[in-house]
Amino acid sequence: MLDTCKLKSACNLPFVYNKKINTAGTSNADVPLADPGMYQLDITLRRGQSLAARDRGGTSDPYVKFKIGGKEVFRSKIIHKNLNPVWEEKACILVEHLREPLYIKVFDYDFGLQDDFMGSAFLDLTQLELNRPTDVTLTLKDPHYPDHYLGIILLSVILTPKEGEHRDVTMLMRKSWKRSSKFQTQSLRLSDVHRKSQLWRGIVSITLIEGRDLKAMDSNGLSDPYVKFRLGHQKYKSKIMPKTLNPQWREQFDFHLYEERGGIIDITAWDKDAGKRDDFIGRCQVDLSALSREQTHKLELQLEEGEGHLVLLVTLTASATVSISDLSVNSLEDQKEREEILRRYSPLRIFHNLKDVGFLQVKVIRAEGLMVADVTGKSDPFCVVELNNDRLLTHTVYKNLNPEWNKIFTFNIKDIHSVLEVTVYDEDRDRSADFLGKVAIPLLSIQNGEQKAYVLKNKQLTGPTKGVIYLEIDVIFNAVKASLRTLIPKEQKYIEEENRLSKQLLLRNFIRMKRCVMVLVNAAYYVNSCFDWDSPPRSLAAFVLFLFVVWNFELYMIPLVLLLLLTWNYFLIISGKDNRQRDTVVEDMLEDEEEEDDKDDKDSEKKGFINKIYAIQEVCISVQNILDEVASFGERIKNTFNWTVPFLSWLAIVALCVFTVILYFIPLRYIVLVWGINKFTKKLRSPYAIDNNELLDFLSRVPSDVQVVQYQELKPDPSHSPCKRKKNNLG
Repeated sequence: MLDTCKLKSACNLPFVYNKKINTAGTSNADVPLADPGMYQLDITLRRGQSLAARDRGGTSDPYVKFKIGGKEVFRSKIIHKNLNPVWEEKACILVEHLREPLYIKVFDYDFGLQDDFMGSAFLDLTQLELNRPTDVTLTLKDPHYPDHYLGIILLSVILTPKEGEHRDVTMLMRKSWKRSSKFQTQSLRLSDVHRKSQLWRGIVSITLIEGRDLKAMDSNGLSDPYVKFRLGHQKYKSKIMPKTLNPQWREQFDFHLYEERGGIIDITAWDKDAGKRDDFIGRCQVDLSALSREQTHKLELQLEEGEGHLVLLVTLTASATVSISDLSVNSLEDQKEREEILRRYSPLRIFHNLKDVGFLQVKVIRAEGLMVADVTGKSDPFCVVELNNDRLLTHTVYKNLNPEWNKIFTFNIKDIHSVLEVTVYDEDRDRSADFLGKVAIPLLSIQNGEQKAYVLKNKQLTGPTKGVIYLEIDVIFNAVKASLRTLIPKEQKYIEEENRLSKQLLLRNFIRMKRCVMVLVNAAYYVNSCFDWDSPPRSLAAFVLFLFVVWNFELYMIPLVLLLLLTWNYFLIISGKDNRQRDTVVEDMLEDEEEEDDKDDKDSEKKGFINKIYAIQEVCISVQNILDEVASFGERIKNTFNWTVPFLSWLAIVALCVFTVILYFIPLRYIVLVWGINKFTKKLRSPYAIDNNELLDFLSRVPSDVQVVQYQELKPDPSHSPCKRKKNNLG
């Protein structure tokens, strides 16, 4: 055992460990501190004992952070309301300098507030024996109150030298979730044998149906409940159901299953309280290892530490086709493989697995002229490829501004309206990975088999940054499946950052909504001018049209007029008289949007001034979001008729044609009767169906003006063209 002692070390740390040398092992105490070799530190976080109480109920919600050289390398899960928590979590850390001790910090999780400090300790790595498992007992201390006893943490560690290992290895992104759900990208070197840890082995689909007899948390005898799910670093949050103890959510979430044996999904229920800390209602867990695959399980879970039940549907399915390989392995160049994929998504297989819409292959070839991120004048770039919640990474190319990765990524497409995001980071051992550039490519805009240079953009995707990335992308999909999937809710992303209050964003959304409102105001002025006979010919034409339409009006004329509008805009586009105007106001606002600097986790975890105005900030963010939603709704309608996404406009034409024919031949009373019968019997026919509005789901796929700007490709520098590059090489 390594006992904790209050000693001073050569690096002046407040608390270190007195090492008892065991002759059976090999001590590394004599290893030079400047040894450039790599070491692998395998840690098992066992448990805590007699930890400090930080909550009003005399308990805490502890979690542990490991840091080396000021960089967070591991964060444990949260054990709720327990002063003797058991974690049994493992971490693999690669260490370059043994002179940097392992810094262990324990915090009490406070939802919506700054987490409370519960104690810290150091582990002197130079005092560990090589290749020998060692149990460690850490006594937690507070540097400001060294006499206070804050409990102990029990670890098992083993330090292994990694001599001669090459450094071109695969990266694994770790998401360090903070209270606001904003994550900080961090990297950890792994050997190639760990590459498979990036790939999931199944999909866990959870449908949150309802809650029953939940605990009343408000003075009115009701609650405003919502539910949070967590599986590893994957997190989801349901919508808030106001003033009810029996909420009906009908929401669906997908998790990736990384381990063969399954995992534990932590579920907590909360009561939303504006302006103060949300109330805890209860918790429960789902052990995935106890559930059979390819089968839907209905679970009624009793909430612990509270009252009521949650009703869920849980389905475990086999993994989709997601992979990473070298450029020499190209599935689409293999004729048999390509034919199999084409047959899989042929029109004849419309009703075979409706969720499997298509196949995406991305070749990440190289990048050129990247931004300098290190003091050496170089960068250590690696690339992250994301499609919704599917995320894969390349290896790191060290000390290079023109890296070549030559990797192929394949994904299954569940929604053809998804956006492929490719981000380049600089790996930095001393801190979080630095952002170098990003591109967002809608799948419907991809030209198959074309090697293309994409200019890297900033984090907001509003302007260029330094460098280009060469990609070759192929998309194969079933158009009928894609159309059907358009009418159901979009997949949520579990890594999206929560909205933050921004003066520029608030102003931008206000301007966007103002433009949408002004369209309606101008239309009203135009109609009023017809009544005032400001222009007699125009007013006379409007009067005749009014008499004709009212006298002959039938309901089918509504979709017919919309159909004519779509057709008119289409002919304007193909004739070169495109009347679409890209709003320069939006682009100017986006260009001026302030850059958000990455903020390191504050050790003090103090409750700052921002917490005192939490209620005001929440109201401002709500207003900001409402402005964005209203403006986006109007812009999506406009962009549907402007043929911004031809696939969706053609789909609208087909739907409007069908509606026009139906309304022309079928009396309105029959249509309303069928609609009412469907609405009244829907819950009887499918008790757990997720409620949705097909029209709103369709519009959610149409990009707003802001998204159009974000997805717009920037023109590359002619000097980066492949032809010129080859010519220069020959020269």
